[in-house]
Amino acid sequence: MTYDLIIFDYDGVVADSEVLNSTVMAEQLTAIGLPTSLDDVLAAYTGKRWRDNRPVVEVALGRACPDDFHTTWFATCRQRAPQQLEPVPGLLDFVAARPEPRCIASSSGPDWIGVGLDIFGLTDHFDGAVFTGLVVERGKPHPDIFLYAAHAMGVDPARVLVIEDSEAGVTAGVAAGMTVVGLTAGGHVRDGHAERLKARGAHHIADSYTAVSAFMDRQR
Repeated sequence: MTYDLIIFDYDGVVADSEVLNSTVMAEQLTAIGLPTSLDDVLAAYTGKRWRDNRPVVEVALGRACPDDFHTTWFATCRQRAPQQLEPVPGLLDFVAARPEPRCIASSSGPDWIGVGLDIFGLTDHFDGAVFTGLVVERGKPHPDIFLYAAHAMGVDPARVLVIEDSEAGVTAGVAAGMTVVGLTAGGHVRDGHAERLKARGAHHIADSYTAVSAFMDRQR
């Protein structure tokens, strides 16, 4: 089939940012008394909104998380972004080559997404087509953000291709009735990642954007 819309997650799909994001989060959690490694964050928190992760953190911490935790995280990530933030390998060529309408539907906030799109020169490619977890009540792994994006773009969910890198995101895309490609091209991917995405229902696993294109072309 020909897809009427490609929905990109952001972190780990557009921006190769999961190591940066998760390293900062691990540093901050450790600093407030919850020793946490990069791999701990990658396993437990990626793909979800801070508002959904915060209660989990507070249970583990045994007390309330500082109110400025997320703003401090964003400020630190933004400070490091010019030196450390790059697009996922192959993303720029994929965007340039694919004619399908596109949008971003991410658990990250618009400010963080904007940082990367500006650095990568992609702002105009997603102008007016960035949807974040702020616009829905329930975040991933619920399907709400994907259904919201499809509705806003005027596309039947059954004709949407979702590109996701997280278990929560794959679960959300499948629940939305969309075709989901689990992308394992980011620097955060560890052993067993592809198998976990497949277990969540990903219709195809792609280790590169070349493989995503090949999958899409086979569907025609």
